[in-house]
Amino acid sequence: MVVQLFLVGLVLEWVFESANGPAVLAISLVMGVIAGATAASRTSIRFPAAYVDSVVVIVTTAFLVTGVSVLGILKPSPWWDPQYVIPLLGMLLGNALTGISLGLDRFLTGVLANRTRVEGFLALGATRWEAAREEVREALRVGLIPTVNSMLVMGIVSLPGMMTGQILAGAAPADAVRYQIMIMFMIAATVSTATFGVTMLAYRRIFTGDHRLRTAVELGIEVK
Repeated sequence: MVVQLFLVGLVLEWVFESANGPAVLAISLVMGVIAGATAASRTSIRFPAAYVDSVVVIVTTAFLVTGVSVLGILKPSPWWDPQYVIPLLGMLLGNALTGISLGLDRFLTGVLANRTRVEGFLALGATRWEAAREEVREALRVGLIPTVNSMLVMGIVSLPGMMTGQILAGAAPADAVRYQIMIMFMIAATVSTATFGVTMLAYRRIFTGDHRLRTAVELGIEVK
């Protein structure tokens, strides 16, 4: 952690001074790819396609929410100002990583651990969605637990990082609160969308179009 923070501090110092658009994009993509690969690697059950799905989902959702927030709310000049884009994107990626990891792990564990029950539903004529619906719902619930818990006690039990940093920098508490509210809505939107997206991609991977649950061999599943 210490080494990573020192290294990224050196890189960001150069990026902030140069305000180079392609450099901001390159760093953002590297952050997204690492976050997606890390999220998939933290699950107890993995298959090769999960890494691709995780990267695609986390990059798409985090970039989309960051773009909407920067262009529609903050409006810096230039719009890709690294002082705004990179810290916001980093917060979203970090939280989405946790949501994806928890949600994907719970979904895969639930479906494969309950394979007999799921295949029993399918054998009785249920669609793949009817057979896996409870596992999808549980994956979303588990993936959102850290974010929801944080929002429930924010301001009462804990003072979040964005708000604390602005207050320490001399900003008025009321302004710091507004920024923190915006950040939490961004995080909630990113985590919920990313968790749902990666769960649905996994759902389509492990079930065939003719409502059959693929075997572990077909999926190339690796159990940690």
